[in-house]
Amino acid sequence: MTSTSPLPRVTPCIDGVVVAAGEAHFVFVAPQENRPTFDIDETSPAVLDQAVQSAHRAWLLHRRATLAQRAAWLHLLADTLDKNAALFAELICDDVGKPLRVSKFEAGRGAAFARACAAAVVQLSGEVVPVDATPNGAGHFGFTRHVPYGVVAAITPFNAPINLLVQKLAPALAAGNAVVCKPAPAGTRVAVALAEALVKAGFPAGLFNVVTGDKEAAVALVSHPLVRAVSFTGGTAGGEALMRHAGNKKFVSELGSNAANVVLADANIDDAAQKIAAAAFEASGQQCISAQRVLVEQSVYEAFLAKFVTAAKKLKVGHSRDDATDLGPMVSIQAAERVMGMVRDATERGATCALAPTQDGCTVSPGIVTGVPREAKLWRDEAFGPLALVMPVRDIDHALELANDSPFGLQGAVFTQSLAAAFRFSEEFDVGALWVNEASRFRLDMYPFGGMKQSGIGREGVKYAIEELTQLKFTGIKLG
Repeated sequence: MTSTSPLPRVTPCIDGVVVAAGEAHFVFVAPQENRPTFDIDETSPAVLDQAVQSAHRAWLLHRRATLAQRAAWLHLLADTLDKNAALFAELICDDVGKPLRVSKFEAGRGAAFARACAAAVVQLSGEVVPVDATPNGAGHFGFTRHVPYGVVAAITPFNAPINLLVQKLAPALAAGNAVVCKPAPAGTRVAVALAEALVKAGFPAGLFNVVTGDKEAAVALVSHPLVRAVSFTGGTAGGEALMRHAGNKKFVSELGSNAANVVLADANIDDAAQKIAAAAFEASGQQCISAQRVLVEQSVYEAFLAKFVTAAKKLKVGHSRDDATDLGPMVSIQAAERVMGMVRDATERGATCALAPTQDGCTVSPGIVTGVPREAKLWRDEAFGPLALVMPVRDIDHALELANDSPFGLQGAVFTQSLAAAFRFSEEFDVGALWVNEASRFRLDMYPFGGMKQSGIGREGVKYAIEELTQLKFTGIKLG
């Protein structure tokens, strides 16, 4: 990673070796101190082709690997994540601004997910198709099995650079694919460090390569003819653009959100306020399922709002290296300014701050806004920051109307003691996943996670992600 630049240079990692990507590069500004820390190479077309060709060769070499062998590779991935957890946590903390305590948890979660995929892959099976159900099928036997695509492009976001990378890498490997990753700039150093560490630990060269850069590298990667499937996490506009460039390829996407959390009058108000505050503001609200719109039944609105503000004030805003910090900096000064702009837009349209956010460089404190009109950006768009709006609703019908008043539908929540209400939200709330009496940011890795409407296509989660990154192949045999 040496360069004539005064800053260190971060370059692609192919076959476990970092390589020069070309002349073009850009400066990465670390969020905590808001200062340049390293250069990131824009991968040239020739080097990107080298990365994909390497992955394709590795896939051809290992395409007959047994399920037991794939499971062993996944255990090696988990062991490598465990062994280097402290390094990865520090990189996440420094480059993303995520508090160190949360960064440590993320590194551990990645290892656990890889082991879960290792356990699931040995159960990857097809089925017998009753082809003799029709007269022409008599004397024939048919079966299906899951086969890999080949090379999978993984386009990963900044906000969980280990977790959301492993959420793509481990299922793709379990399915028998090779992976080329193009991480978001803030996730670049940790992705390259993982690729280097894996090959040093004995992982097959080429099965996981990393290219660096920004939008141009992502477009070039998904457009490459040897890439046959794409797994993308990021914004809706970016996902739609990449889908057009990918063309006729499998495209799995987790896109934007504007998560609604509904609090009905019979809910445990204290519990709801604590959980929704954590879901809205921890990690500086930079998660796709962070709570943004909080819809509270009128009779408990004032009581909930007071408890919600109190819970938000208890969260510590501080330096990302402080283990007590709940909210560190946002990923960039531009992100922080965008969030403050959404607050200004809402207040200029008549909204009021129940808890006014403050900005210090890249750091934004929790903001709670009431009386937000439905034409405001804070109602319509994804905040992706430590902002939440609270709005009263008349009843369940009104709550469902407002909860569904969004182009997004990733994950939502309802707090209630009524089983009938819970099932009604399960039926009528247009989200890919719903939690009852947990806030919208609650996520476990074994259930199918993905969105409706403009929130994406396909599902993640251990066995579901593995299946998404395989294709069903049918074989029919004439007997006798």
